Amino acid sequence: MGEEELPTTHTGPKGVINDWRKFKLESVDQDSMPPSKRELLRQMSSTHKEGGPDKGHRKMSAQEYELIKEEDEKDLRRYRRQCMQEMRDRLSFAPKFEGVQELESGEAFLEVIEKEHHLTTVVVHIYEAEVKGCEVLNNCFTCLAAEHPTVRFCKIKASSTGAADRFSNDVLPTILVYKSGELLGNFLCATRHLNEEFFAVDVEAFLNEYGLLPGKDFNPEGNNEEEADVE
Repeated sequence: MGEEELPTTHTGPKGVINDWRKFKLESVDQDSMPPSKRELLRQMSSTHKEGGPDKGHRKMSAQEYELIKEEDEKDLRRYRRQCMQEMRDRLSFAPKFEGVQELESGEAFLEVIEKEHHLTTVVVHIYEAEVKGCEVLNNCFTCLAAEHPTVRFCKIKASSTGAADRFSNDVLPTILVYKSGELLGNFLCATRHLNEEFFAVDVEAFLNEYGLLPGKDFNPEGNNEEEADVE
């Protein structure tokens, strides 16, 4: 049986809003709702208003605005949680990893990049022990590997890559990020992007700035309070 793939299209802001409005309408208890409120939600969730485009742009009353303001926060949280669950369901079959893998050769490096699962992000640290920042970054990778088990964190000495001339000490530490064999991030002398003293959370934040790390695994115990607010 073929593996399920994530959608390749990118939904724009208007599409996201329309999806949320549809979710909002479908998630409410229609039977217990007053007719006036039900009609308002129907109008909000419809992308094609009756009576032509001009009538679809009437000014919202203060009462309607307050109704939306009171309920939108909880509905939006429910919608976001549903989207997160759908994403987790799609990724549930993806490989999981423990710790940081030490790559011993250029061939091992290429094999990881070319043969890894197409949904798996591969983050590689090219280092040499004597270069400042490399040891700290290796320790940060160990922490991040525990936080992001669906990401494959690897490290390899520049002298083991077979391309030591390209990875001289003045460009180390280097971070390379791949997915489906494609290079997504190439950060030479990566410590220049961080403070002089940095930790795993700083490296995580830096990678997240470029959208290179998937969301962390969902922790249902951590959402009990949110569930109580929504129900």
